[in-house]
Amino acid sequence: MATKSPTQRLRELLGTRWPLIQAPMAGVQHHALAAAVSNAGALGSLPAALLSPQQLTEQLVALRQALQTSSTPFNLNFFCHQQPRVDERREQAWRSALAPYFAEWQVDAHSIAAGAGRAPFSAALAELIEPFRPPVVSFHFGLPEPALLGAVKSWGATVMSSATTVDEALWLQAQGADVVIAQGLEAGGHRGHFLSHDLTLQQGSLALLPQIVSAVRLPVVAAGGFADARGIAAALGTAYLLCHEATTSAMHRQALASPAASHTALTNLMTGRPARGIVNRLMREFGPLNAVAPEFPLATAALAPLRAAAEAQGRSDFTPLWAGQNTSGCRAVGAAELTRQLCAGFESQA
Repeated sequence: MATKSPTQRLRELLGTRWPLIQAPMAGVQHHALAAAVSNAGALGSLPAALLSPQQLTEQLVALRQALQTSSTPFNLNFFCHQQPRVDERREQAWRSALAPYFAEWQVDAHSIAAGAGRAPFSAALAELIEPFRPPVVSFHFGLPEPALLGAVKSWGATVMSSATTVDEALWLQAQGADVVIAQGLEAGGHRGHFLSHDLTLQQGSLALLPQIVSAVRLPVVAAGGFADARGIAAALGTAYLLCHEATTSAMHRQALASPAASHTALTNLMTGRPARGIVNRLMREFGPLNAVAPEFPLATAALAPLRAAAEAQGRSDFTPLWAGQNTSGCRAVGAAELTRQLCAGFESQA
């Protein structure tokens, strides 16, 4: 019996025609983008990290209705971080550092709402999504506790999670993941690291990918730096940001299509955890990585009113403009059309 190639194994696990995954992009997409990608034969992803339970239910209902068939696969993505305790001294230091901006934009620091803004996967969320039986569930920042992971796998879902190092890939394999996502340093958005926050341990995609492939028995998905059919391996995120179905804001779209997109950096200022985005005023003036920012995701609260005030004047001084290092594949087309273009390189493997 012929041995199946890694690509064949991945396609069978995902239930897709193409071994391509649209990365979940919280804040700039909803069900329409995921449905378009899935209907085109790849795996569309719906990010849940910023959705309330009611919003998540609404999005799942809409996604199911938009899929071509009841068996068309899709991916539902969650965060697995530990909720931090508010450190009042660190919070005060953060607000003091932002005080000149509060004064400039006439923001009352006492009006800042408390709250983390991003909730990790929980028993309540597992209960909410169980009736929808998502075919694929992916996680960022590790995996949920064994009981929750067991519940997800009991539905028959394929489980994926991000690894930024070989050690993280081996941990995911040992804990029961079905697919490892090798997230290179070039990838846009939040780093998926969870065993260590030391960024010096993390490598670019071309260095990281073969090491993880050699270390684990699972199918490995490449994420980071792939934005066109020539360089594609299996995972796309940034390339979809300009698609018609994406909810990317006008100023974010403008930045992606401008020379500014050539200047990205990892920053912890927007949420408290390193994520790659286009450099803006806050990143330039504070330095992209600064210890004054509170733990993830607490940094978002104090920035929210500044972001709103600046965006009202068409400025992205405090707006996270998430993007990978390679934005050359971003095109203002339909997500289905872009998926077909990206999958052209897989024709011989269909």
